[in-house]
Amino acid sequence: MTDVTSSKSSRRPHHWRHDLIELAALFTAVVVADTIAKTIVKGPDGPYLLVFSAIALVATAGFHTWWARRHSHAPPTTRTSTPPAILASGQPSDRDATEDGSAPAPGAIETVLWRMRTTVDDTPGSLAALCAALARLGVDILTLQTHPLTEGTVDEFLLRAPAGLSSAEIAHEIGTAGGRDTWTERADTHDLVDTPTHVLGLATRTALDAAELPLALRQLLGRCTLHSVPAVSLTGRPTGEQAPVEGVLEETVMKLRDPRGGTLLIERPYLPFTPTEFARARALVELDARLGPRVPHVQDVLTLPEGNEITVRRADQRDLPAARAMHERCSARTLNLRYHGPVGDADRYLDHLLSPRFGRTLAVQTASGRLVALGHLLWDGDETEVALLVEDDWQRRGIGSELLGRLVAMAEEAGCDSVYAVTQASNTGMVAAMRALNLPLDYQIEEGTLVITARLDSAPRRSERAQRQARQSER
Repeated sequence: MTDVTSSKSSRRPHHWRHDLIELAALFTAVVVADTIAKTIVKGPDGPYLLVFSAIALVATAGFHTWWARRHSHAPPTTRTSTPPAILASGQPSDRDATEDGSAPAPGAIETVLWRMRTTVDDTPGSLAALCAALARLGVDILTLQTHPLTEGTVDEFLLRAPAGLSSAEIAHEIGTAGGRDTWTERADTHDLVDTPTHVLGLATRTALDAAELPLALRQLLGRCTLHSVPAVSLTGRPTGEQAPVEGVLEETVMKLRDPRGGTLLIERPYLPFTPTEFARARALVELDARLGPRVPHVQDVLTLPEGNEITVRRADQRDLPAARAMHERCSARTLNLRYHGPVGDADRYLDHLLSPRFGRTLAVQTASGRLVALGHLLWDGDETEVALLVEDDWQRRGIGSELLGRLVAMAEEAGCDSVYAVTQASNTGMVAAMRALNLPLDYQIEEGTLVITARLDSAPRRSERAQRQARQSER
């Protein structure tokens, strides 16, 4: 809003003395001009005096102009500016305009983002005390959520703070203002999305893909560990794990009934869950239950070097008969390299592996519809595992590398920091496929078992993933 001075305050009082002085000066100038004119006409040095008079007149005019500008009585120039944003304490934010109305230079004040959660008494003024404490530190509050408890309230903030301010200093100041059990962690620009928009996005992802539910729960609840405990073990025995329909909330443990049987166990040891978080998580699980089995109907048709066409698509438990038929065509050595155990137990793992609760599965089928390869991206607590199985007659054709590249791209999209593969040291095909990813690899060998971990924080890999996605979208 433009700051305009009112007409009454901008007018200066009129002084009659100024008019009298200007009139006297004009009269004097006329007399002097008349005297000079007579002298020039009668004197012998008339032309010289005329030139001198002209020079004196010019110098006097210049002096008068300089003096008028320096001692002008004109009102000051009004400046258009936007009032700075005010924090809860009434102090300007470090992101606002400077005193002269101009924007601060980029990078003039370096700031960082923090997520903070603290518990306060549910009394009038408790939130205001927290805001005032943050303002004293020069911290800007970007978003705020409240989680009501039986006793007290959990307030969750997204903060923009000076870069030199530590989390310990923030926690100490919050403690003096009445906050307790304060927890802070660094945030990034992705946290700037408001909570309703964030929750709607997670619900949309869950509605489109059943395998997104574990990831959606992780993103909803922050850093937590999620395990899917089946109601029946691989050997067919009941596990006794079946949460009630309404779920269970126990401080840092949340148990939700899995619509497909069993229990979704969510743990967060460093921070208790609130009833609000429990209600949101239960709503996502109920949405998944109502929609039933579903995977995105997306498939890519590829041509192998020898000319055969294959189709790569998502798979789920509806592909169980075709996967068992592929097992029957695989050799004992191929199954042993994949499952690291008795070959007769291989079929028991399929129902588990094809379940969207444990990850995502890619299937490769021929033009006749026969399933010849499976690739799994498995959620293992906080970690992510990749696994491949290619039928003997279709090995050494690049199918494994194609599946592995797609699985790693999916893991990267899901925000995973790394993926690992468990195989045997003699499985040269899997080792070569991992090396072909062009990612930093870590190797661990123990009693013939080889664990290869690939770190996904590589910029070249992200570029390759973007290019592959562009090629797929053009098909």
